[in-house]
Amino acid sequence: MGQDSEDILTEEEIKELLENRQYKELKEQLENNMYPVDLAEILEGFDQKQLVMVFRLLSKEEGAETFTYMNSDMREMLINALTDSELEEVMEEMYLDDTVDVLEEMPANVVDRLLMVTDEETRAQINQLLQYPEDSAGSIMNVEYIALRKEMTVAESILKIRQVGLNRETIYTCYVTEKRKLVGLVDVKELLTTSESKTVEEIMETNMLYAHTTDDQEEVALTIRKYGLIALPIVDHEMCMVGIVTVDDAMDVLQEETTEDISIMAGVNPNEESYFGTSVIAHVKSRIPWLLFLMLSATVTQMIMNSYEAALAVMPQLAGFIPMLTGTGGNCGSQSSTLVIRGLAVGEIEFRDILKVIWKEVRIAVCISITLAVVNGLRIMLMGQGDVLMAFTIGVTMACTVVIAKVVGCTLPLIAKRVGLDPAIMATPLISTLVDISTISVYFAIVSAVFHLG
Repeated sequence: MGQDSEDILTEEEIKELLENRQYKELKEQLENNMYPVDLAEILEGFDQKQLVMVFRLLSKEEGAETFTYMNSDMREMLINALTDSELEEVMEEMYLDDTVDVLEEMPANVVDRLLMVTDEETRAQINQLLQYPEDSAGSIMNVEYIALRKEMTVAESILKIRQVGLNRETIYTCYVTEKRKLVGLVDVKELLTTSESKTVEEIMETNMLYAHTTDDQEEVALTIRKYGLIALPIVDHEMCMVGIVTVDDAMDVLQEETTEDISIMAGVNPNEESYFGTSVIAHVKSRIPWLLFLMLSATVTQMIMNSYEAALAVMPQLAGFIPMLTGTGGNCGSQSSTLVIRGLAVGEIEFRDILKVIWKEVRIAVCISITLAVVNGLRIMLMGQGDVLMAFTIGVTMACTVVIAKVVGCTLPLIAKRVGLDPAIMATPLISTLVDISTISVYFAIVSAVFHLG
């Protein structure tokens, strides 16, 4: 599947054709051998003059689609270089939801210029979409869909699809409305395989899925994925249909949400720009808050250890086991939190499952802790790091650490979700810190009890 990699032009080949002014050959190559998404990626290394020259060689349709795949810096560069008539052509060819995405990333002066070259009707639709809350279904929906009436015949419906379908993002599902209210839907497949004399009401599906404009975009995307939909209709509070969210938009949302979760789990503030598109200062700003918090929170661990200075003075070998215990606890906690966060993200786990999750993780922890304790006890005695009593002490501590880490790791994301926070916040960095504090406290409590140290 796919296009032969030898046919795809490289950055160097495009630049060489530009330098040699072989515009006709380059235009043919771009039309026949390049997908818009690949071209947008290649053009990232071009300066403004080269970018504009290539863009002007593309057809209106190809140019508009390539534009939607570009990053914000490339788009702004192009907008500043293109004439008003060229911009108007690009805006006419772009789907409305893509246009809104572009506008949301642009500075105010650029937005004003883009809105100036759009017609009054489109401008009104854009302004309406921009008013929906960020990350809501309304903010990512497309208002260009095919609406049919119940009394229309199949023949009339097919004729309408032919007339307006070219300007719609998807035609595979048509929506039946009555006074703008959503009353049903019908697939094009059904229309093409049914008698032309039948009415839409006879073949439409009334048991349908839909979402409201204020619903969270991630929930909408998960619904589309769960039910294998091509598009999901979006209605307002009066059940009037206002747009659709298509599967490609759902995929973008899930990718954004996953990227955000991964960033937060690693202790980095989310950033919509690419890694190389983000400056060093921006990277520092996104990482330093978590690192400062974790560094300062380690003070608690230090205070606990200071309170057991006498025990460490009597048995200095105790300090050697601390990194192993805290590291094991942190790893166990992050394993549980990662699986629970993933379960929450795909809708597999809900807060009401918290007791089931804890019970499962406790059983897992018991099995893991026994294995780790036995292996570690044998290692201690074989390497001469302590006697049977020391091996027993470290084994018990290990068992307690694993159980605590697993419980903390699985419950914190669930609690975060319950109180309206992003579960990813309760990921590796924070859980590791909490587990470290618990491990040190349990370790010295057990050591003091076994060896009667004060």
